[in-house]
Amino acid sequence: MSKYGISKNVDYGYEEAVEKTRQALAEEGFGILTEIDVKETLKKKLDKDFRKYIILGACNPPFAFEALSNELEIGLLLPCNVIVYENDEGGTTISAIDPIVAMGFVVNPSVEAVATNVRTKLDKVINSL
Repeated sequence: MSKYGISKNVDYGYEEAVEKTRQALAEEGFGILTEIDVKETLKKKLDKDFRKYIILGACNPPFAFEALSNELEIGLLLPCNVIVYENDEGGTTISAIDPIVAMGFVVNPSVEAVATNVRTKLDKVINSL
């Protein structure tokens, strides 16, 4: 997969993968702030067909508060995006942004610590699926 994400291919269908991803995120303290149904959006805006693909904007409030308290501009990098899509092999792929990579250019040890903690939680989410 990418060098900026934590990914896993699963054998279950798209809808089940989306639901399991939501549940796994909730178990690790993440709420979903935003949802973008890419397939629907591209059809509506461009009249283009695309595979089933959703972007979930996940937020863990305590970590978000800690990061924002230490680096006000970090909001540019929030929330953590998690994607679920139908892959070319007939299965489903689930990926989360690697917060260490995403926040890697922020020179602030407090933010680095938050990124490490969030990555640990997102690893648990992806590996549980």
